[in-house]
Amino acid sequence: VLTNLEGALLVPVLQVARGQKVTSLTACLVDQSLRLDCRHENTTNLPIQYEFSLTRETKKHVLFGTIGVPEHAYRSRTNFFSKYNLKVLYLSDFTTKDEGTYTCALHLSGQTPIVSNRNVSVLRDKLVKCGGTSLLTQNTSWLLPLLFSLPLLQAMDFISL
Repeated sequence: VLTNLEGALLVPVLQVARGQKVTSLTACLVDQSLRLDCRHENTTNLPIQYEFSLTRETKKHVLFGTIGVPEHAYRSRTNFFSKYNLKVLYLSDFTTKDEGTYTCALHLSGQTPIVSNRNVSVLRDKLVKCGGTSLLTQNTSWLLPLLFSLPLLQAMDFISL
């Protein structure tokens, strides 16, 4: 039986933990680089700690992040980008030696280590090429008004096509 005080303390922790849930982890190939897209909820103002890792032959290798220490062999091969609810890791010079299970793990700074993660198995010959429209589909709110305004701008001689 929870007392009122214990119940009051428990609820905020559960709400905060939901703010860092990994919703998907996808892998694709850009030229010779592996691209991992880790999408997650973001309903908190607290910093989100993260880790990208590779498990190969039962051994975990930390590639990049703020939770574990990245292995030296991967430091020069990784590039990382982060947006509001997306963390993207590029692993350059991807070969069959880099095949395995990739994991994206998140947890909130200063919270009990409630971790949310997703895995994706990556085999070089099964990887799809990354689509070229991924950045456009992220935020296209500006595109539609622009397209509709082109005839108006053209009619007013602001632009000529």
